[in-house]
Formats: sequence, structure tokens, C-alpha cells
Amino acid sequence: MNVQGNYRTMEESPPRGTESRAEMFMVAMDHIQPEKPDVSMGDHDLKQGDKEPENPPCVVSAPTLCPGCYEDLIIPVTNFHNEDKGFMVLAGDVFDVPIRKDIVHRVVRWQLAKRQQGTHSTKTISEVSGTGKKPWRQKGTGRARHGTLRGPQFRHGATMHGPKPRTHAIKLQKKVRRLGLKIALSARIVEGKLLVFEDLEVPTHKTKNIVNYVSQIENTKKLLLVDGGPINEKLKLATQNLHYVNVLPSIGLNVYSILLHDTLVMTRDAVNRIVERMHTPINR
Repeated sequence: MNVQGNYRTMEESPPRGTESRAEMFMVAMDHIQPEKPDVSMGDHDLKQGDKEPENPPCVVSAPTLCPGCYEDLIIPVTNFHNEDKGFMVLAGDVFDVPIRKDIVHRVVRWQLAKRQQGTHSTKTISEVSGTGKKPWRQKGTGRARHGTLRGPQFRHGATMHGPKPRTHAIKLQKKVRRLGLKIALSARIVEGKLLVFEDLEVPTHKTKNIVNYVSQIENTKKLLLVDGGPINEKLKLATQNLHYVNVLPSIGLNVYSILLHDTLVMTRDAVNRIVERMHTPINR
């Protein structure tokens, strides 16, 4: 490219400083010859005598899968007797979401703060027992002046700025709570610690039935059983003396309970109810 000035000789050039920067720039741009881009036409190369198309073809890459799309999972179904009960499809947007520890931490902190009892209370100067009479006269005793013996500086006196009954609960958005439960369920799927049962029916209320089953599961120290509806009375009696086995209905399933147990067992009904709960629109 050649840039040719507008003024040929020094005699033809105007005095220095009389032209503006914009004028000099426009004059220079008028003499720039743009170069044609080298456009490769691939199989459509122009032949001699053909006209160049106005809009040459471009290469478009294949579309990629959107990051918000989840893939459903297929998991086998069994029971306490290790019998094959077929398979079940788990919704990908509930059981296959990305793991985020920060969300789980927020939900657990919200749960523990909400369950904390705020019953702590101390007595103020108006609540503590004692007389309201002035202990001694204002002047002449050589002692410090006082108006009551119920002050915080005296024995059995009041507590200043002490704790009073209050709630420790913190606010957390419903969508964050729901996401925390999805992450906890997805984490158990990734670890291979989520089992689906046809039901939680046990033949008797004997504790040894549950003990024998737990001993068959590898690397299991604490077991959480989740049923869709009310808990079976036989199952409740069989597990009540085992500190490492707990039973919950699907409505009570929460993030903290899932993290507290290393193995999670859910029935078909419980899975369906959890998925339905996760797909229900949030009431604002």
C-alpha cells in the first residue's frame, strides 16, 4: 500500500500548522488503496470468466451441547434380599447436577442455624431479685456512691448486655435450598452410594435383619433409609436400636441428613416424590 500526500512540493505545501489533524487524516485516507482479502472458496473456486459472488460461503462449526442440559441416569432396583427388581430412570436435572461445595455449605449452615435453640437468657437490673432501697447515704461515709445493690458490680447482681431469647435463623433463597438438595443427591450418585429399592418392607421387626443387610454393603458406616410415605412400623422397630441407621420419609429428606450418612437408600416412591418436589414451581 502506498500513501501519497496531497502536496507535491514544499512551495505547494501550506504553512505548517494551518491544516487540522482531521483534514490531514482524511487526505491520507483518500490515497490509500485497500487490498482485497484473500478469500478461499474451497470447492467453489472461481473459474476464468466467472463473476465473484457478493456473499462468499463461510464455514459454520457444529453446534455444541448447551451447558444447562442434563442427561438422565439409569440405575438398577433391588431390595433387602438383593433381588433384581428391574431398572429406574433418574431425572438428570435432579441427580446429575454439577457439584458445588459452596452451595452445600450455605444450605448446611442455614439448617444448623435454624435448628439452634435461642432460649438463652440473663436477668437485667429490673429482673434480678433484691431491694430497690439506696444502700447508704450519698455523702459522708467515705464509700463509693450507689443507688441499688442489684447493679452488675455487686454479687448476685444483674448481667449487663447478656444474651436474651432470640432466633439464630438466617435467610436463604428457596432456589438455593433446592439446588443444595440436588447437589447432595448427585454427589451420592457419583460416589456410588445411592441405592434404589422397590420398597422397604421387612419380614419381621427383628434388628438382626437390618444388621445383616448393612454388613453386606461395603464401606458403609451410617445408613439412611428414605421411604415415600409414612415409615413402616416393623422397619421403625428394627432400626430404633441402631445408632448408625436412620429412617426418614421423603418429605423430611434434607442436605444435612444426606451428608451425615455415607450411604443413601431410597424407594421408587421416594425418588418419584423427590423429583416431583424439585419440579414444582417455587412460590415467591
